[in-house]
Amino acid sequence: MPLVPELRCSTIPLYNGLQIPILGLGTSHDGGYSHDALIYALTECGVRHIDTAKRYGCEGDLGKAIKESGLDRSELWLTNKLWPGDYGYRAARKACLDSCSQMGVEYFDLYLMHWPESLNHGGSNREVRADTWRALEELYKEGVCRSIGVSNFLINHLEQLKEDCSVIPHVNQVEYHPYQQPTALMEYCAEKGIVFEGYSPLAKGQILSDPTVRQIAHKYRRTPAQICIRWSIQVDCASF
Repeated sequence: MPLVPELRCSTIPLYNGLQIPILGLGTSHDGGYSHDALIYALTECGVRHIDTAKRYGCEGDLGKAIKESGLDRSELWLTNKLWPGDYGYRAARKACLDSCSQMGVEYFDLYLMHWPESLNHGGSNREVRADTWRALEELYKEGVCRSIGVSNFLINHLEQLKEDCSVIPHVNQVEYHPYQQPTALMEYCAEKGIVFEGYSPLAKGQILSDPTVRQIAHKYRRTPAQICIRWSIQVDCASF
């Protein structure tokens, strides 16, 4: 029996019919990877949405933890991200398949281009983005990626990609919290059918001591972290 009530998480529909859990667990290297925390989240809290990236350096550890949890792959939503050093058609395909192998899975539920700028030479950023996206489109059609998207893209990047691609991104993952509210970008994504997903809902811890947040937390008898996460998801913004 779980030590805490199991999470009953609502979902947000992508335009291809998939449902992404509105609340997830990030594994960014900023806070350090914790095997015990992940196992606890999966087995005791009912978390089913995990976000990671090759850049974080914990794909292998994540794969082991997921296996140890005893959960079936079909119960989880796994998001991974392609690092700009792996941009380009061939490099992107290889990096995605390598990440699958590292985590011991056959597919990702969501695979994102991590940043709009490329670290590889050989063309403009727009050209490299288009070439990379072509690889993601193929991986999507092959079922290796059940949905594909981008991270940290602004409106001009999305407009260019729309002109250069055949599959519109399912998701745009961007930093989102009370100190960072890209309203125009959110409205654009909603208009184009792109799910806006927010990361760093706690502003990397900076917002937890904010007087207004603490006042609201005291009023509703919740923690500052709970207030900030609720602030994100109550506007149908997937958050982790």
